[in-house]
Amino acid sequence: MIRAAAYARYSSDNQREESIDAQLRAIREYCDRNGIRLVKIYTDEARSAITDDRPGFLKMIEDSSLGLFSAVIVHKLDRFSRDRYDSAFYKRQLKKNGVRLISVLEPLDDSPESVILESVLEGMAEYYSRNLAREVMKGMKETALQCKHTGGKPPLGYDVAPDGTYVINEQEAKAVRMIFEMYAAGKGYGEIVDKLNNKGYRTQTGRPFAKNSLHDILRNEKYRGIYTFNRSERKTDGKRNHHKSKNPDEIIKIEGGMPRIISDEIWEKVRARMEKNKRGPAANKAKEIYLLSGLIFCGKCGGAMVGNRRYSGRNKSLYITYECSTRKRKKTCDGKDIGKDFVENTVINYLERNVFSLEAIEKLVAKISEYAASQSAEINRDIKLFTDQLAGLQTEINNIVEAIAAGMFHPSMKAKMN
Repeated sequence: MIRAAAYARYSSDNQREESIDAQLRAIREYCDRNGIRLVKIYTDEARSAITDDRPGFLKMIEDSSLGLFSAVIVHKLDRFSRDRYDSAFYKRQLKKNGVRLISVLEPLDDSPESVILESVLEGMAEYYSRNLAREVMKGMKETALQCKHTGGKPPLGYDVAPDGTYVINEQEAKAVRMIFEMYAAGKGYGEIVDKLNNKGYRTQTGRPFAKNSLHDILRNEKYRGIYTFNRSERKTDGKRNHHKSKNPDEIIKIEGGMPRIISDEIWEKVRARMEKNKRGPAANKAKEIYLLSGLIFCGKCGGAMVGNRRYSGRNKSLYITYECSTRKRKKTCDGKDIGKDFVENTVINYLERNVFSLEAIEKLVAKISEYAASQSAEINRDIKLFTDQLAGLQTEINNIVEAIAAGMFHPSMKAKMN
């Protein structure tokens, strides 16, 4: 009997979760008609088939090398992929693992005609997906030309009116004005974040402000009354880069399309300072090699310790340290800095004594051999346990098959067999 896995997917929150149930129902009926045993089910909810960023799909491809199943069944080929390159690539992966792809609604065989038909179906699926994206963008551009909200969370400082236009949220707008005015006056990100959090202001997601919350706010032209749409660079590998902008001719900009929160004077001061900081020499950012970067953590809050260079004291002495990243960004930890040379030398000395000395290496070799032997014994125990379980399951299956053959069929037997 052929053992198969099912893969089902729906692509957006506009499609109901029941569509996965409908796909699986059709797949199970197909298996019943064709004497196929369904052994695994993989699903992805609200995932596009244009990208391979689909956990269930990638797990199915990975498991195909384990010999658990010899076929993957989908309701339609476009559930597998709507990108011809990805489709060909992952089908080849399955083929290398001895697994074939079966579509319930598009029965194809190995004939030359089926090869042509499959290519046509994949091309049509990709066309449908790209055409749908184009039509959605067309509708969003029409909404943008009316200076209305196109989806997602509105920027901090704004709410969306029932007719889709933006209105100022006065409470949030106070935080926006504070950010711009303090930055224009020469204040640093750390001081701005402290004041915002002390006054109880929160980001759009309801979290305390951190330094990385401020950059996009200070660059957002909507605060000076300019409606912008389609600014961020296109998605790469399923992710959009909000720090890169598209060509100006692709961006919709409408003067006066937003209720203004920031004056032109403040805006220009902020832009001038950001440009100056962008071009200025990074005198206090000279690179150091931090050997323990990513390896040590704050003893108070568990946050990562990161490298830091600063000049401090009456004589402006240079201090090179590791500091708590939580303390640096959010000011919610009071863990102290620790000297770079002190902590690195402590670790190196420990490694020399306990890892790299001849005595330590002999001990390590003995421990590794002991661990390998224990793992081998444990794996053998697991194999015996799984073999016994498999034998028990096979006995149950055989008993049910014999009962059905003797005419004692009951619907519960089918569920048990599955």
